[in-house]
Amino acid sequence: MTLALSRAVELTPRLLDNAPAICRAGLLDVRLAASAAEIAAAQALRYEIFYDEMGAQPTAAMARLRRDFDQIDAFCDHLLVIDHADPLRPRVVGTYRLLRQDVAQQHGGFYSAGEYDLAPLLAQSSPDRQLLELGRSCVAPEWRTSATISLLWRGIAAYLQQHNIGHLFGCASLHGADPKLHAAELSYLYHHHLAPPELRATVLPPNGVDMNALPAASIDVRAAARALPPLVKAYLRVGAMVGDGGFVDHQFNTVDVFVVMPVDRITSRYAERFGAAND
Repeated sequence: MTLALSRAVELTPRLLDNAPAICRAGLLDVRLAASAAEIAAAQALRYEIFYDEMGAQPTAAMARLRRDFDQIDAFCDHLLVIDHADPLRPRVVGTYRLLRQDVAQQHGGFYSAGEYDLAPLLAQSSPDRQLLELGRSCVAPEWRTSATISLLWRGIAAYLQQHNIGHLFGCASLHGADPKLHAAELSYLYHHHLAPPELRATVLPPNGVDMNALPAASIDVRAAARALPPLVKAYLRVGAMVGDGGFVDHQFNTVDVFVVMPVDRITSRYAERFGAAND
């Protein structure tokens, strides 16, 4: 699997001359994709993680190309972490898909709108404090380190500053499409991290499930928090809150939760880290 992954995400060095890196740490840097080949490399990495590793079900076209893609990719920005260990064969080892509100409005709306009613959140936005949807986050297995994750966050931080973002949001996933297996985690999130009504997206039928499966008093809070995926834990650490209801995504073999992060509520520790994006 490692060899296949390496082939899938390699780039030619000359492609990376199209856009400067946002930040560099050792042999890694983070940047926005500036070519179709870079986006294709991100899609190939997504395929390896979501379909080969996590058990999602590809369409025939995805399986043939070994790339995860949809119609939204064409107008999103794609944040990439590049490994330059071999200068002749740089590789995409991490990615995030970024969709700003002004762009989404021109192209049919946000991806999350297919799973959640975003009306309360949309009502809080304004031209100078727009929304940013995060999605399709993944990192290759060998690069799942604090250095890689930090670079992704620094890239997001630079993007926030450039586009005057008021709220970040997106869907984070619990692996496995049976909500009963996630009852403790979903209930913990509902009782301890539910967003206020003005920011609370609500899951849409028919794939929505109630997150309030267990009474608060019956939950082992520490165990439930530990069981959350690393990405969800990272969001909670920067002040994230969740929407109401989980969404069962059979294609991706997940139960999704809606996550919203007001930029002005990010903890000082992470705000300082974000501020280092332009150092």
